[in-house]
Order: sequence, then structure tokens, then C-alpha cells
Amino acid sequence: MNLKTYISSIFFLTSLFGFCQETWTLDECVAYAIEHNLQVKNTNYNNDSSKETYRQSIRNLLPTVNGSTGYTINIGRTADPNTNDYVNTEFFSNNYSVGASLDIFNGFQKLNNIRASKFIFKATQEDVLQQKFLLAFRVMSAYYDIKFYEGLVANSLEQQEISQSNYDLVKKQVELGMMAGADLYEAESNLLGDKLLVTQNKNLLANAKLILLQEMNLNEQTDIVLQETLEETSSAAEESIALDSLYETARGFVPLVKSQEYRVNAAKKQLQATRGNLLPSLSLTAGYSTGYFETQTDSDTGKIIPFKTQFNDNASKYVAAQLSIPISNGWSAHSRVKQQKIAYLQAKNNLEIQEQELFKLLQQLVQDNQSFMAEYEQSNQKVKAQQLAFDIAQKKYEKGLINSLDLFQAKNLYGVAQNENLQVGLKLKVNQSTIDFYSGLPIFNIN
Repeated sequence: MNLKTYISSIFFLTSLFGFCQETWTLDECVAYAIEHNLQVKNTNYNNDSSKETYRQSIRNLLPTVNGSTGYTINIGRTADPNTNDYVNTEFFSNNYSVGASLDIFNGFQKLNNIRASKFIFKATQEDVLQQKFLLAFRVMSAYYDIKFYEGLVANSLEQQEISQSNYDLVKKQVELGMMAGADLYEAESNLLGDKLLVTQNKNLLANAKLILLQEMNLNEQTDIVLQETLEETSSAAEESIALDSLYETARGFVPLVKSQEYRVNAAKKQLQATRGNLLPSLSLTAGYSTGYFETQTDSDTGKIIPFKTQFNDNASKYVAAQLSIPISNGWSAHSRVKQQKIAYLQAKNNLEIQEQELFKLLQQLVQDNQSFMAEYEQSNQKVKAQQLAFDIAQKKYEKGLINSLDLFQAKNLYGVAQNENLQVGLKLKVNQSTIDFYSGLPIFNIN
């Protein structure tokens, strides 16, 4: 049975077992899985965290402003904060201050940190896409596994139907005395073997559906019905694939490579930021402070000066510029620069590794595509030949020209050819869908 015959048989199966159930397409399965996958959610949280880190790196350019206040009760011999004379009187005081600090120059560390955190943010965005793509490929693999086992069930049902027809024929011949009882036993044995094969294939199909349900995180269902037809085969089946062109296209959008590329840029900016520690830094500070003291009294009346008056009179302001020049800190700054340079080189090496792995993957896909196309064409021819051989053997068996063993062998060879054709056809479909993805075609609805 070729792929078209298999697809037709699937319609019959799905109408029996899933008539009242929702029918899922591959795109719908992928979309549902992405929406409900917990690992994708975790990756999204990482992306949200890196986004906030990037935003905070921008806010770090703003001045640092702090305010403080205090309320103090002095008991016993204490220095008067107003006169600095020691007194033995219990009194209280409170103070208020506000200060601001602004980095004028720090070796461009903050600017480079902003650029680095932005690249990290972009990298985590690609990580989210990568996680979605990995999940989509797992769903696609599980989806086509179901299609394969559905085909096996259809093929085994066809074999069972043939064995049932032969059993009915032999039974009539035995009743008419035209065949021996041993022939009926052989026909029954073949029929029971085919029924067992149907049961085994149905069990494999149920397990494949369970895997897809788990990948989709569709816990409330125990069965799933897929659309009965497959999408048309891509043009890759008729056209030769240029590996270099395919690689250039994939290199430009594959999330795993782009993520590592952003991390290389981030490591470069982090290296520049670390080198900023070797340069002088200049900062500007300003502040305002005042206070109220219970010991501050009017010299004429002896009364405590009012709060508002003290608040204005005790006010002090300052503005300062601070220049810091690194001279020696145990060579730690130079060591951090060296460590960050190693991290940058390692990031570049990891990018080359990802590029190399991508090229190898595409190289294998192109090679497999050529192999599967040749196998599929030969498999179609083999199915036709085995079907013809079986049809001839069936007619000979009905006329008594061959025994049941010869018929059983011809039938088995025909069934094996059908299964091989189904398997290589789906392998070709999966391979071409993967090539379509790396060619930039929207085969998955990941948004």
C-alpha cells in the first residue's frame, strides 16, 4: 500500500474511533504545546528577568539620591552638639540630611554594561524561540509517529481482511470436501497471527498518542484524533538543495546561533566595562543637612530656639568633586580583565561550535533527503511488484495450484513492502519539513 492508499485508510480509522472528537492538525498541536509547556514558561521568566536587568542598567545612569533623619536622646555626660561642651543634662536632638551623587566619568563602565545587558536580553529572547522550536520538533516527531502507527494498523487490518477471506474460502471448501481439514487449521493460524499483529500495532499507536499528549501537556484527554490527510510534500522533493544557500539562510535566523552571537557581543562589552576599572573615575556629590537641638537656647530669654528657626539657621550645604585614580589593588583589576577576556574568547569559540553543528545538521538533512527520495521511489515500485505477485498467488491459491504456505509467504512480503513504503514515506516527509524550517518557511505556529 502506497502513501496515498494509507491516507485513505486513515480516514476510515479516524471516522470509527474519533468521529465525535476534535481533530488536531500539526500546527494546532504545536501551538497548544507551546502555550501549555512549563519549560517554555521558565524560559520566558528568564527573558523577563534579563529585560529588567537591562532596564536597570539604564537607570544606573541616574544620580544616586539618599535622605536620612535621626532622633537622639542624650543621657548623662554628653558632648553638646551645639557647643561641643560636655554637659550632664538630658536632652534630645534630631537631624535631617539629603545627598546626591553622580558619576561623571568611570571608564564608560555603565555605558558598556547597558550594551552588554541589552545583548543578553536579546539572547534570552532567542532562547525562548529555541525552546519553542525544540518543543515543536518533538511534537512533530510524535505527530508523525502516530501517523506511522496508524498506517501500520491500516496495513495489518488489510492483511487481516485477506486472511479472513481466505479462511472463509477454505472453510467452504472443507465443507464441500474439496480441501482437507489441515488446510483450515493453517488458514485459521494465519488469521489469528494477523489479528495479533493488529492488536500489537494498536498498542503501539496508543503509546505514540500518549507521547504526543504528554508533549502537549494535554492531561485532560486520553486519546487524540489527528487530521486524516498530510500536507503536500514540499518542493524539496523535486529540486536539488544547495547546502551553502541553505546554511546561509539558516545561519541568519536559527535561535541557538543568534543567541550565542548576542552573547559574544555581550562578552565583548563586558570586557570593555571591566577595562574601565583601570581608568580614573570622577564623581560629583552634593548635599544639604540641618538639625534641631534641645540645648540650643536664646541667650536673652534662655528659651529653646523654635524648630523652624533652628531648621533654617543650622542648614549647611556642600558640593564636592571626587577623582579616584587606581594605583595598586593587588593586581585584582588586571586579573578581572584577563578573566573577562578568556570569557569573551570562550563565547566566540562556542559560537563557532554552534555554527559547525548547524552546518553538520544541514549537511546530514540534505544527504538524507537524497537517500529517502531514492528509497521512496524504489519502495513504491516494490509495493506494486509485491502486490502483483500476491494477486497472482491469491488466484493460484483459489484454483488449488499452490498451497497456503506459498500464499502466506506472498502475503507477508506484500505486507512488509507496504510497511517499508509507509516508513520511508513519512521519513521523507519529516526530513523535508525540517529542511523547510531551516529554509525559513513558517512550518510551525510558534507565536
